[in-house]
Amino acid sequence: MGDTADTCVARWLLKSSNALSTRQATTYARHFRTNQPTTLEMDTEDVGAETDSGTGPGPDWTELTHECLANILSRLTLEHRWRGTMLVCKSWFQACKDPCLHSSFDLEPHFDSAADSARWWTPDFERKMDSMLQSIIVWSDGSLSEIRTRHCSDLSLLFVAERCPNLEVLSIKSCPNVTDRSIANIAFHCTKLRELDISYCYEISHESLVLIGRNCPNLKVLKRNLMNWLDPSQHMGVVPNEYLNACPQDGDSEAAAIGKSLPHLEHLEIQFSKLSARGLTLICEGCPNLKYLDLSGCMNLTGRDITNASLGLKDVKIKKPNFYIPRSVFHTERYGHWRLYDERFQTDVFRI
Repeated sequence: MGDTADTCVARWLLKSSNALSTRQATTYARHFRTNQPTTLEMDTEDVGAETDSGTGPGPDWTELTHECLANILSRLTLEHRWRGTMLVCKSWFQACKDPCLHSSFDLEPHFDSAADSARWWTPDFERKMDSMLQSIIVWSDGSLSEIRTRHCSDLSLLFVAERCPNLEVLSIKSCPNVTDRSIANIAFHCTKLRELDISYCYEISHESLVLIGRNCPNLKVLKRNLMNWLDPSQHMGVVPNEYLNACPQDGDSEAAAIGKSLPHLEHLEIQFSKLSARGLTLICEGCPNLKYLDLSGCMNLTGRDITNASLGLKDVKIKKPNFYIPRSVFHTERYGHWRLYDERFQTDVFRI
C-alpha cells in the first residue's frame, strides 16, 4: 500500500511541475508517507510503471488545505523546500512561506558538510545570503528565534534587528562585512539572545560585546573565535589575504568587555585570541558561572597563567592552548633557540 501511495504522489508531483525530476518526486512522496529524513541522491525506482494493485490515481492534492500542506512541508529539510517543493506551483510556494516553517533558519549543516570555498567570500555570494535571510525574516512574521548562517552583511542583520524581537540564537560566522553598527542594533532590539557566535567577524569590536552584555541579560553562550593566525596556510587560497591580515589585536580589550559586561556566561570560546594573562583573569573573575572555556591557540597564555586565573571557577572545563608549529612556518631568527624552552611552548603536542 505504501508503494502505491508513493507512486500516486510522485506522479502528481511530476505532473504539477517540470522543476522536479522523477527521482526527486519519488523521494518527496516517500518522505511524506514515512516522515523520515531523506536525501535527493537516494536510489529510487522508476515511478512510471503501473503498480501491482491496479488502483487508479490517488487523492487530488489540489484539494489539500493550506494547513495540511504546511504540515506536510514541515517534514522536509530547508534545502528540500527551497530546491524542490517551492517550485511546484503557486499554492505550494505560498505554503512554503507559512510562518510555522520559519521559526528557525539553520544553514550550518550545509556549510559544515562542504569544503571551504573561495566563492563564499565573494560579494555575489554575500548578496545571495542576505537575500535568503531577508526572505526568511519576512516569512517568519516575527516568529524567527534561531539564525545560523555565514557570509551575510550588515544589510540583512539590520533587518534582523528590526523584525526579529524573539531571536534567541544568532550565529554569523565568517562575515567580513558585519560591523558594530548592526550588532548594536541587534543588542538594542533582540534582548532575548541566549547564544551568540561572531567567530571570524573581524569588523566587530569589543564595543559590541559591551552593548550585548548590557542589553541581553540571558546570554549564556558566546563564541568569538579567530582564524589560526599561527599557521594561516590552512586558510590561504580561500580567505582573502587582506582579511587574514586583519586579525583583531585587542585581545585584552575584548576580554575586559566580556568580564565586565557578561557575568552570566556559561560557555565561552575565544580560540586564537591574543589576550594576555591579565585579560584571562578579568574573564574568570567577571564570569563566575563558566562551565566551558576554549583557549585553543591562545599563545600568549602559559599553563601557570591559566591555573592561577581559573582558581575561582568551580567545575569548569578548560580547553588549553596546545601548539603545533609546522616546520614550514617555524623561523629560528624569529623565536631564537632560547625560546624553545619558554614555558608557553611546553605542551604535549609541540614538536619541531
